[in-house]
Amino acid sequence: MQTITKKALADVKMGSFWLDNPAKPGAHPPLTSRRTADLLIVGGGFTGLWAAIQARQANPDLAVILIEKDTVANGASGRPGGVVSTSVMHGLHNAVRIFPNDIAELERLGQDNMHGFMKTIEDHNIDCHAEWGGELTVAIEESHVEGLHEEHQLHLKYGHNAVFLDEATIQKEIRSPRYKAAVWSKDSAGTVHPALLAWGLKRVAIELGVEIFEETPLVSVEDNGAKVTVTTPHGAVTAPKVLLATNAFAAGNDRIKKRIIAVRDRIIATEPLSAAQMEAVGWSHRQGVYDTRTQLNYMRLTKDNRIIFGGRLAYAYGGEAFPQVDRLHDTYDSLAGAFFETFPQLEGVRFTHAWSGPIDLSTRMAVHFQRYHGGKVVYAGGYSGFGVSAARFGARIALDILDGSKLPESKLEFATVLPKTIPPEPFRWLGAQITMYALDTADKKGGWRKPWLKLVSAMGFPIS
Repeated sequence: MQTITKKALADVKMGSFWLDNPAKPGAHPPLTSRRTADLLIVGGGFTGLWAAIQARQANPDLAVILIEKDTVANGASGRPGGVVSTSVMHGLHNAVRIFPNDIAELERLGQDNMHGFMKTIEDHNIDCHAEWGGELTVAIEESHVEGLHEEHQLHLKYGHNAVFLDEATIQKEIRSPRYKAAVWSKDSAGTVHPALLAWGLKRVAIELGVEIFEETPLVSVEDNGAKVTVTTPHGAVTAPKVLLATNAFAAGNDRIKKRIIAVRDRIIATEPLSAAQMEAVGWSHRQGVYDTRTQLNYMRLTKDNRIIFGGRLAYAYGGEAFPQVDRLHDTYDSLAGAFFETFPQLEGVRFTHAWSGPIDLSTRMAVHFQRYHGGKVVYAGGYSGFGVSAARFGARIALDILDGSKLPESKLEFATVLPKTIPPEPFRWLGAQITMYALDTADKKGGWRKPWLKLVSAMGFPIS
C-alpha cells in the first residue's frame, strides 16, 4: 500500500484545490484611514460574509465595514470539503447530545437556514457548482450498523426525507468494499465549491453596499463606552457593534481560546476521474459522504469528477496553524492509504492537491457565542469543521445578539450557554497527542484507546 500511496502523491501540489482557480478575485485595498460604522465585522470567511449580507438585507441604511487579515476565502472558507446540510449543530446526533430540549426547534431553524442558503445562491446567481444529491453517512464495520439504524430513526423522528440503505443497496450507490450500510438524507443537502461560494458572497456583499478591506488584520480592541474602536496597522474603525468572525484564529480577545482549540484537518484531491473510473465507483447521485470510523473520512465529487477526500485531525503545540509537517508529502500517506482502502478499484489514480489548515474545535462541536465589552463585541465560532452552511445561521444569531437578542431563538440554550473550557498548554498539547494517536489506531488495535476516547467524550468532546 505504501508504494501505491507514494506514487499517487509523487506530483501533488501543496495547497487547496479550491483556491487554485483563475476565478479568484483580486484583493480589495487595505484600510488606511480612521472610519466609523454601524457594524464592524472582523473576518472575511463564511460567518463574516453571511453576517454582512444579512445585516444589509435587514437594513439597507446600515453602514457595514468588513476587515479581513488576508483575502476572502484564504482561511478555513477556502479549505473545507464543501458538504452542506440542514444541520446547524454538527449533525443530528450531536444536536440531540448537546441540546435535547431544543432539538425540534434547532431542526426547524436548520431547515430555514438551508432554504435561505439555497435561495441566496439562486437569487444572486452564485456559480458555486452546487449539487443537491443529499448526504450519506456510511458504516464501514458491521458493528456500526446498529448505530446507523438509530441515526436513521432520529432523522425520521425530526421529519427528514432519509432512507436506510443495506449493504446491497449502498453498493449500488457507491461501490466500496468498506461500506456495509448507510443513511441517505436526501433533501436540502449536497455539495458546493467553497471558494467560489465565498467569492460569490463577497460580490453580493459589495453589491449590497458593504465596504470590504482585505489585508487588514485586527491589532487591538478598545472599549470607549458606547462604542468600540478596532485598530488595524494603518487605520481604525469605531462602531457600536463588532462581530468577531475569526474562526480558529480567535482574534479579538485572548479569552476566546479558552473554549476553542485550533486543530488541523487534512484533505487530498484526485485528478479528474475518467468515464471508466466513474463507472467503477458508481456514485451517480453525487452525495456528500461521511463514514463511521473513529477517525472519520469524508468525501465528495467535484464538477470535473475529482474526489475530494478528507480526515485525520492533528494538533501542533500552541495551536500553530500551518506547521512544516503539513507541507510534507509523507504526512498524507495515511490519508491516501484510507482512500485506496475505500476505492481499491482506483489504484493508479494520482492526487493533484494536498492541504491542511486549522478548524475551530470546541467541546460543543458546534457554533457558540462569546460576549465581550458589555455585549458590544460578539465572537461566533466553534463550528468544528461543519460550518459551510451553518455559518449563515451562526451569523444571523450573532447579529441578533448584538442587537439585544430580540429573536426567540437567541434566548434558547444554544445561544446563551458556553461550551466547556479547554485546558491550557502544555496539557492541551499532551491530551491532543494522546487523543489523535488513539483516534488513528482505535479501530485496528483497540486496547486502552477505546476507554481513553470514552473519557475524552465524557469531558465534552464527542469523538467516540
